[in-house]
Amino acid sequence: MNIYRTHKLGDLRAENIGEMVTLSGWVATKRDLGGLTFIDLRDREGVTQIVVPQDATKEMKDIISKIRSEYVIKVSGEVKERFSKNNNMATGDVEVFITSIEILNKSEILPFEISDDANVNENLRLKYRYLDIRRPSMMNNIRKRHDMMMAIRNYMDTNTFVEVDTPILTKSTPEGARDFLVPSRMNEGKFYALPQSPQLFKQLLMIGGIERYYQLAKCFRDEDLRADRQLEFLQLDIEMSFVTMDDVMEYVEGLTKTVFKKVTGKKANYSFEKMPYHEAMSRFGSDKPDVRFGIELKDLTPMMKDCGFKAFSGVANSGGIVNAIVAPGQATNFSRKVLGDLETYVKTYFKAKGLAWVKVTEDGINSPIAKFLSEKEIATLLSTTEAKVGDVILILADKAKVVYGGLGALRLKFGKELGLINEDDFKFLWVVDFPMYEWSEEEERYKAQHHPFTSIKKEDMEMFLAGDQMDKVRTNSYDIVLNGFEIGGGSTRIHNPEVQEKVFQQLGLTEAEVKEKFGFFVEAFKYGAPPHGGLAFGIDRWLMVMLNQASIRDVIPFPVTNKGQCLMTEAPGNVDTAQLKELLLESTFKENK
Repeated sequence: MNIYRTHKLGDLRAENIGEMVTLSGWVATKRDLGGLTFIDLRDREGVTQIVVPQDATKEMKDIISKIRSEYVIKVSGEVKERFSKNNNMATGDVEVFITSIEILNKSEILPFEISDDANVNENLRLKYRYLDIRRPSMMNNIRKRHDMMMAIRNYMDTNTFVEVDTPILTKSTPEGARDFLVPSRMNEGKFYALPQSPQLFKQLLMIGGIERYYQLAKCFRDEDLRADRQLEFLQLDIEMSFVTMDDVMEYVEGLTKTVFKKVTGKKANYSFEKMPYHEAMSRFGSDKPDVRFGIELKDLTPMMKDCGFKAFSGVANSGGIVNAIVAPGQATNFSRKVLGDLETYVKTYFKAKGLAWVKVTEDGINSPIAKFLSEKEIATLLSTTEAKVGDVILILADKAKVVYGGLGALRLKFGKELGLINEDDFKFLWVVDFPMYEWSEEEERYKAQHHPFTSIKKEDMEMFLAGDQMDKVRTNSYDIVLNGFEIGGGSTRIHNPEVQEKVFQQLGLTEAEVKEKFGFFVEAFKYGAPPHGGLAFGIDRWLMVMLNQASIRDVIPFPVTNKGQCLMTEAPGNVDTAQLKELLLESTFKENK
């Protein structure tokens, strides 16, 4: 028998009354009430109330007097019916009157209270993450993470997928985020890269005949961080052979519903909507739209081509677009200062040139641009936006990228700040048919929007081969979106070597560059590549959304800050000069010299 416990601290119920038990855990609270002392004892499964009786021995009372919060103790005693029951505790019908107690380990005064109610600075929580994990909400998040992993593995095994692990030390390849590089001691001047994803390897596994592969893979991207992004993250990687786009989506949708039910206890009993990329952008200004609330972008470009407001007509006639969204019922709440702040927001973050506004009142419209619009144009504006008395219309005119970005962000801002979103609602959807290429203004060239191995839609193949209208070429691609977050994305892949070569050419890669970066990969396609496709989920982000957490850090056991620092281990840190010399590296920082 286990000498530390006969039961866990969430186990005891009324049917255990009269039993002698042994329990161990952490002291959550200690309360002295006259002649009785009460201890709430906690482990990962729950809390049980411990009672020190009035007739306790002097030795027991001496031990009790020394105990403080988070001491680890062991007790033995009899389970009795609780006089004052606690319906908020699973064990609230019983308590344990102890006959013995032992201190297993002491605890110093904690840097913060182990409670979900305590307002604790996040940096302090991250520095003492092992204490933060004891909080009920963090413990629940980690347990839910485990449930999620088990649901995934069970589903994949049932559907005949084979789990295969792929290398962590691999080769740096272009067309992605910035790589983490690892110098090779045994190969002078050479570097490994940590994988951004197992993309190439999983396609090689399809060529190898695995047919159905999955992996819970650690991935690494050296990019700026935010609330839903970390330098290293866990990815569910999936690939299948002899499948179409619809086949992949069907399997993934089944997996998604299974995991969602396991983690949240809720069901997603509906077929996920399939929304084309261009529709998502034109309606919501985002390729990961939150469809839990209304407010959609309205296209004003045609009506503004001949209007008297040059800022609009000039953009409309030079290839740009003019779009609007409506803030419902905010005419009296949006002062000039508020409207000015909104303009500053879209200027700062989306490089917009300005934000026009129109308030709809009982007496007509109130706006600085009203004098430039004819009565017919005003009527068209109101009918197109469906704005009502009391609403505010916000208008952006610029390149499509700026307009969609700015209005899409304002839409989300209004959804949250105006209380338009039901936080208990979960809406999945597919966004499909992404463009193959997107123009990079920084590099002044086309880049692959997803990656250069995404297959081209059959109906766009002629346009692709002609090499013109590159921004209109669509792919067999699909992102799965939940509540405005992309939780996974994938595509069917190019399995024809000639098509793959054409993609590399259109991306401006020379034959030498292709050989240097992808030589082993291209070589493999000469030996019979099956049609194949797959998808990758961001496990951390997916779990964050399902648990309604504001930050991805709250679902990762040991995350880093937005500066990429682990406050607990103090990584990244300095390394010994001898280590640098062994790797033939030299640091420019004084600490390493």
